[in-house]
Amino acid sequence: MATKQPPPLMKKHSQTDLVSRLKTRKILGVGGEDDDGEVHRSKISQVLGNEIKFAVREPLGLRVWQFVSAIIFSGVAIMALTFPDQLYDAVFEEESVNSKTPIRLYGGALLSISLIMWNALYTVEKIIIRWTLLTEACYFGVQFLVTTITLVENGQVSTGATLLLTSRVLFVLISIYYYYQVGRRPKKV
Repeated sequence: MATKQPPPLMKKHSQTDLVSRLKTRKILGVGGEDDDGEVHRSKISQVLGNEIKFAVREPLGLRVWQFVSAIIFSGVAIMALTFPDQLYDAVFEEESVNSKTPIRLYGGALLSISLIMWNALYTVEKIIIRWTLLTEACYFGVQFLVTTITLVENGQVSTGATLLLTSRVLFVLISIYYYYQVGRRPKKV
């Protein structure tokens, strides 16, 4: 039995027809501008997203601030874990602490936060950088309030505590500044 040969493949003319190509791209949803003014070349880029959107144009000094923050958190954490009496004495100028456990727990919490700070130093994702900056600002703000309340209750102000409170206000302001700088939308050129 003779088998029938399939008809020869015919080339579609729509590949060369500009109107047909534009209609096809419109149906697929590619080639047009999105809300941010970006032109997607393919449906895959729409689905997967464009990594350039997530990249941050970093404000001057951001990485230095992240590095300094990570060092501060790590240093205070190690000091609280190893020398709790000296850390307490540096701030409140009292001879002894009733229990070293709360200060060591504080050191453990700071060590955990410092790990987050060290990892945030290597990321380029805007949202992670902003969350770590917000975490820093909240931490320094809460520490300022707790230290102030403790000093008012004790009725004494030491130079170490004054220096700590001043530095915490400065750290809150720097963290909030970078938080808003990272969150700003870049100007379109």
